[in-house]
Amino acid sequence: MVRTQFGIKDLENLSNVKAHTIRIWEKRYNLLEPDRTDTNIRKYDLENLKKLLNIAYLYNAGHKISKLASLDAAQIQALIKKNINGLDSEYMLNIFKSAMFEFDGKLFDETLKKLLEKKSFSEIFTEVFIPLLNEMGILWHSGTIDPSHEHFISEKIKHTIIRFSEPPNIETTEDNKQIFALYLPYKEMHEIGLLYANYELLSAGLPTIFLGPNIPLESLVHVLKTKTKVIFVTYFTVQPENDNLQKYLKDFQNEVCSKGDCELWVLGHKSGGNTKNTKNVKFFQEIKHFLGEVEKKHKN
Repeated sequence: MVRTQFGIKDLENLSNVKAHTIRIWEKRYNLLEPDRTDTNIRKYDLENLKKLLNIAYLYNAGHKISKLASLDAAQIQALIKKNINGLDSEYMLNIFKSAMFEFDGKLFDETLKKLLEKKSFSEIFTEVFIPLLNEMGILWHSGTIDPSHEHFISEKIKHTIIRFSEPPNIETTEDNKQIFALYLPYKEMHEIGLLYANYELLSAGLPTIFLGPNIPLESLVHVLKTKTKVIFVTYFTVQPENDNLQKYLKDFQNEVCSKGDCELWVLGHKSGGNTKNTKNVKFFQEIKHFLGEVEKKHKN
């Protein structure tokens, strides 16, 4: 059963307002109206959660809690609109959280539409979606949100990226052989980062082959049978496991790059640490570094 009630620790995790502060706001200003269990433990519904997210945003923007506590829902929304014109990244993050908890696809789509009036999709992804996904991962591991919530928001973002990904109209010539092949390692299923990399490559007018998740190394060799000068792009989230990372890279060199002209570009948090660029392998710890390299390829 999907959760519709939350403990005070859940509210702390979701709003970044300390539980101690929430209790003070309740006692002093009657800010929230939680239910109580038989053992007097606070339980908050979705309306309480949404109100706290809005109050926390305005409080962080410099408004006094004593004034905010006296406002009704319409007045709070009016104050938010006056302060940010509805397009502030932090506030939009809270709107997407609300859409997630209520499984409200329409709210997600309408919020995205508003953002697209002022920002590029690349800006929305880096300023809003990446922080949202990072926070969702933390909330899921802490048990604050149900897996269904995380899956809902992830799938909405995935389908949004796919919708915006238009293949370039490029005629392959002898001077334009290079192609990007995007894949995730065997047992790796987290493909949002890879989808976004594909979007940026296509937006730069570079041709791609999207292989998707769960691809063993031996399958990559088949790409080299029909394509030359292949740059493989991958995204390490869960796989390969840390103690197998160097082995994976060595196996890639021996099993794939030995069969043709190829490179490997690695994104994801596992591309950091002590790993350095080696022959035919480049690591991108941040998306901006990847975008810089894409821009170079575009100009060439």
